[in-house]
Amino acid sequence: MVKRLARRPRTQVEEIREAQEEILVYARDYGLDPIRTVFELIDHDEMNEVAAYGGFPTRYPHWRHGMEYEELHKGYSYGLQKIYELVINNEPCYAYLMKSNSLVDQKMVIAHVYGHSDFFRNNMWFSQTNRRMIDEMANHGTRIRRYVERHGERAVEEFLDASLSLENLIDYHSVYSPHRRRSRYDFAEEENPTEVRRLHAAKEYMDRYINPPEFLESQRRKIEEQMQRKKKFPEEPTKDILEFLIEYAPLDTWQRDVISIVREEAYYFAPQALTKIMNEGWATYWHARIMTEQALKDGEVIDFADHHSATLGMRPGSINPYKLGVELWRDIEDRWNRGRFGRDYDDCDDLEKRRDWDLKLGLGREKIFEVRRIYNDITFIDEFLTKEFCREHKLFVYKYNAQSDHYEISDRDFEAIKRNLLIRLTNMGHPIIQVLDGNYRNRGELLLRHVHEGMDLDLEEARDTLKNLHAVWKRPVNLQTTVEDQPKMFSFDGEKQKEEDVQTPA
Repeated sequence: MVKRLARRPRTQVEEIREAQEEILVYARDYGLDPIRTVFELIDHDEMNEVAAYGGFPTRYPHWRHGMEYEELHKGYSYGLQKIYELVINNEPCYAYLMKSNSLVDQKMVIAHVYGHSDFFRNNMWFSQTNRRMIDEMANHGTRIRRYVERHGERAVEEFLDASLSLENLIDYHSVYSPHRRRSRYDFAEEENPTEVRRLHAAKEYMDRYINPPEFLESQRRKIEEQMQRKKKFPEEPTKDILEFLIEYAPLDTWQRDVISIVREEAYYFAPQALTKIMNEGWATYWHARIMTEQALKDGEVIDFADHHSATLGMRPGSINPYKLGVELWRDIEDRWNRGRFGRDYDDCDDLEKRRDWDLKLGLGREKIFEVRRIYNDITFIDEFLTKEFCREHKLFVYKYNAQSDHYEISDRDFEAIKRNLLIRLTNMGHPIIQVLDGNYRNRGELLLRHVHEGMDLDLEEARDTLKNLHAVWKRPVNLQTTVEDQPKMFSFDGEKQKEEDVQTPA
């Protein structure tokens, strides 16, 4: 008689590794091209700690990370929130799984992570990011700790506080420009800079025709204007205020390095904010498709449906990027499969015909991969948010009513809905601030301008920002803005805040 040995039950790590290998095959079969991804299994305290550091546990020490950890820890302890996935744009890509999750949750998260990893690799807005940021963050942490040892914890922390309060004052699109601004140290003085080059005339009497005096004079004026701009710094208004401070502020070497660290990390995280709706929608689209078509077992369907629906929940007055993103991806795929685009469709006024429109083109899959490659959230919403989509998904503009203490629908118009979304996404939801002059009033003062394009300033935050800018610039700082249609100037000289109306030219 043969005695059979009991089969050893699989460990959690073995189950997850098997699920990872299976889901990766499915993802590639669908056409995804993710970065090589390393999954790490951690408990909820470790997950909260890693999340508090933005996914980089080797970052520099700062009290802000401790505050974020406390918020995440309490939210988890009271059952108010739970982190299902945390994935880092790096090569290899790192993703963290929580030990306490069920196997169906782990499979859903793994599929979701592969969607993100594919987006990181193939979306052009991530093309300029540092793919070795894990190592770079550790390097930043080492440098900050060294400065603490040399200059004292208080001095470094206070300067780091001021720098972090300015981390959104960068030009999010500058890294994609083919025309990089020359450094102020890169140019050499030209001889006779205002001299206009004349064309050679074979005969003296031809000179006035080949080199008209009025043309030479206009060219001379243009050159003089260019020289005047070069004397001013910056020559043109700039949104990258951190770079301006690095170049021109009277800083010690270590302070300049601290700002450069803050700026580098701000640019690293910028694409994630610029593509939040697309990225989360793309990952949600693929985890739903992989799970429902391939990876789910019969006994896992209800648990998956419950957790997936919780991910897509929305409340009035907020945008759920998972929900809005995945529904837009599905709508794009459906429209291009059915041919619901182009002039013929747009010019059709028959609502019933538009509803039943189906040319059976089957171009949906090709289209969503094309969109994934070249768009960001603003262009995504601007191009693909339609009246039919808003009507079907009941999108409205909400406003808070203080009297009733409730959010209420303030507008159902499609253009208002779209405009409201685009305003919230412009400049990642931050006001647009530019440096106009680093020698304002010829006294070394800093002059900033708020470009008012639908985003008002929070005046308390603006005053605090002026204080922190003064800590870096060490001279008075001034900010032009508009409050209730009245141009104003806010200033801080190191001791007191000042606010005054600005007279506009008649």
